[in-house]
Amino acid sequence: MRNVLVVDDDRAMLSTLKKGLEKYGKSISVLTAEDGIIATEKLKTKMISLLVTDLKMPRMNGFHLLSHAREHYPEIPVMIITGYSTPEIERLTSEKGAVACFGKPFMIENLTDNILKILENQASGGNLGNVSPGIFLQLIEMEERTCTIRLMDEFSKNQGILFFKEGELYDARVNGFSGDRAAYEIFSWDKVTLSIENICFRKEKKIYSDLQSIFLEAMRLKDEANQSDESPETKAILEEDAETVEAETMPESLEIEESKVLDTIKVRLEKEMGARCGLEDIYRDNSWDDLIEKMKKVGTFFEAGQLRLGYINRDEKNDLIILPLKETALIAFNSKNPRDRIIQFLSNYYSQWI
Repeated sequence: MRNVLVVDDDRAMLSTLKKGLEKYGKSISVLTAEDGIIATEKLKTKMISLLVTDLKMPRMNGFHLLSHAREHYPEIPVMIITGYSTPEIERLTSEKGAVACFGKPFMIENLTDNILKILENQASGGNLGNVSPGIFLQLIEMEERTCTIRLMDEFSKNQGILFFKEGELYDARVNGFSGDRAAYEIFSWDKVTLSIENICFRKEKKIYSDLQSIFLEAMRLKDEANQSDESPETKAILEEDAETVEAETMPESLEIEESKVLDTIKVRLEKEMGARCGLEDIYRDNSWDDLIEKMKKVGTFFEAGQLRLGYINRDEKNDLIILPLKETALIAFNSKNPRDRIIQFLSNYYSQWI
């Protein structure tokens, strides 16, 4: 859903535009403001895809609002609607960066068509749904892409924006924050819908950490937030389980033959976590070998260390964990499994066979 902010001191016009735009554009959510001051506050806190503003308004007129948007939010296109449309006004608004100027009265269908075309241009580099931002953004870095990426977290529906220039992350913005803080939040999202525009609107670089550092810090902050949300009882259970995993002794398992590794892992998982681990199957599958090799190369490129396991969220009835043993193995879990605890347990337990 794209947010279009319409600014006009005429309440009747605001109501007409809101109803008309939402009627003709099902993917449009219309926000309104009665003057430029109110609009600047909404620009701070909302992720706006397009700004439509009248020129003659109290407190802050449309020209000042246009200048403010071009300076602080250059990625947001601005469309002018005015009852004083003349060639001179159209020239001035164009010079200040407006993408279009409509004279009142106008046909709502014409305005909507122009809005939809502008929003389509924001996805000139493509749209993707249900993707992991971590892996995708690392590819943007590797390909040295220059682009602006608009993202929506599929869980919270929060929206954010990232600016890349030649593969470097220049800036980020979400929930009124920018720079590193915004990047940490966006990179903590598990699944996103995103659109790519093949241009970077940020000239000033505000983020100087590399992507790997940002990902690690985002995960650390996310873990801290999750722990603070847990009840004392839940924390006590998790701490007890963590101590069990930490205290796991390895000597006896060092003698286990390769053919018995999967059976041993299965037994240990069921012993430590019981039915709550959601284990459905564990088996060998060499068809994943190519993916394993590619994942290892990505890890080497980013100096992330040795590949210990891979978690595949398939958005189906079960998820998969890939174990890069001498022969690639897969463990299938139902989608309600305690993912973080299983990954911790497996990472500690079977690493001797990698």
